[in-house]
Amino acid sequence: MSESAQASLLFTPLTCRGFTAPNRVMVSPMQQYASDDSGRASDFHLVQLGRFAMGGAGMVIAEATAIEPIGRMSHMDLGLWSDEQVAPLTRIAAFIASQGSIPGIQLVHAGRKGSMQAPWDGMGPLTEADTARGEEPWETIGPSAISPGSGWSVPREMTAAEIVQNVALWAAAARRAAQAGFRIIDLHGAHGYLLHAFLSPISNHRTDAYGGSLKNRMRYPLEVVSAIRAAIPDDCALFYRLSVLDGIEGGWTEDDSLVFCRELLARGVDLIDCSSGGAISDRSSDVRVRRGYAFHAPYSRKLRQNLDGGLVATVGLIVDPHQAEAVLQAGDADVVAIGRELLEDPNWPHHARSALNGESYDDWPQESGWWLDKRVGALRKLKEAGETPMTRYETLAP
Repeated sequence: MSESAQASLLFTPLTCRGFTAPNRVMVSPMQQYASDDSGRASDFHLVQLGRFAMGGAGMVIAEATAIEPIGRMSHMDLGLWSDEQVAPLTRIAAFIASQGSIPGIQLVHAGRKGSMQAPWDGMGPLTEADTARGEEPWETIGPSAISPGSGWSVPREMTAAEIVQNVALWAAAARRAAQAGFRIIDLHGAHGYLLHAFLSPISNHRTDAYGGSLKNRMRYPLEVVSAIRAAIPDDCALFYRLSVLDGIEGGWTEDDSLVFCRELLARGVDLIDCSSGGAISDRSSDVRVRRGYAFHAPYSRKLRQNLDGGLVATVGLIVDPHQAEAVLQAGDADVVAIGRELLEDPNWPHHARSALNGESYDDWPQESGWWLDKRVGALRKLKEAGETPMTRYETLAP
């Protein structure tokens, strides 16, 4: 092994509960709006997630999957509220694992930010006009009857009894996810969805045991975590995506997150995935969060430095292998989550390994790696002969 390979943290295996991921690259859950009203996964999801596994990612997390129909963001979201939704996800988890990656799935309840359009249809709340596409709006729920923004409906405030029932839905969905073969259950506790909505004083104005003090606002998310941890096998990892701060005056803060994360770790959460904002529908109001390269690294660094145990991931415009390696070398995170960069290049992890450790196709699927290795030799001979791709067509060059 070369000196550079020994120094690469990005491609150092990561052990968490019952699995060891081959590297520290995690596919960030990316909403694709590619299902139908059934919430069932399709061949699209198999190919989409499968190509990330073939591309060398250590962990592949399937997109946010709703725990009940009204917990969806849109009509096109995946779901795990029914046993009938397990089989197609089982196929996907098995394929991801067959490629050497660790399969995971994100669970979500959209809460007051549900009943929305796909991005290409406006990304706003569903209205009666959307029924022409067969997308009827539905009643949303939340900790308080407070709209997430202008033009959005006011959610119905959940009763204490409904909260208890809702916690059971999370546990049932997690049990199905584990049954399907996912080794990581990732809870979407960010971006204004239901878990986050209970935490943030912007959206939670309750006066009962689930509102008011920080302890009370944390109660529902912590009950969800405890219920899920009890419902899944001990060797199944539990991740939590967190908006570390709202970035809005009077909202959730970094210090609140430190208190909350200590409670998450005490209840069996294995990794905190750091994001930010989204408490309201207007993301431009998150004025304290500047969206530059690796813009969540300062928040993940603070958590990692102040939490005793547990893993921390960071996400957000991580686009370059050396940048990803620097994030880890600086101690800003244990894992880097890559999203849209993988949509542009699903083989990003393989290319990153070559950039950091030297060119090799040993870790590619042999069905492609064997041929690509032979291609290197052919191209090298042409280069040594002074040929370029345009040598034969120089007269046609512009």
